[in-house]
Amino acid sequence: MSDWTDQKIEVIIANLLRAGVSLAAALVFLGGMVFLVRHGLALTQYRAFTGEPSDLREWKGIVHSALNFRGRGIIQFGILCLIATPVARVAFSGVAFALERDWLYVGVASAVLAVLLYSLLGA
Repeated sequence: MSDWTDQKIEVIIANLLRAGVSLAAALVFLGGMVFLVRHGLALTQYRAFTGEPSDLREWKGIVHSALNFRGRGIIQFGILCLIATPVARVAFSGVAFALERDWLYVGVASAVLAVLLYSLLGA
């Protein structure tokens, strides 16, 4: 495809990053509002540390909690979207390099994507 210029790809990547960060910020804000409406007046117990509930430690539980409109689940889902934004950028870059037939950078982008996915999903 000859219409895939470097400038067009840079604009698409910038829009992808902007949309990902904006979506993540909106989700975290929404989750914070839901959490404050439901738990804003609860007293905080600083003497005993309690971590995240077990359902918010894996992506399946986070998605389930967010779909059930729980504040902390929506916040965690927003953070997952923020983490996924640069991963999507690398994946799109690999596709764009493939469309430009720049095989060296396709290999580099694929290697970076593999490392990112392994660190997120394999560990």
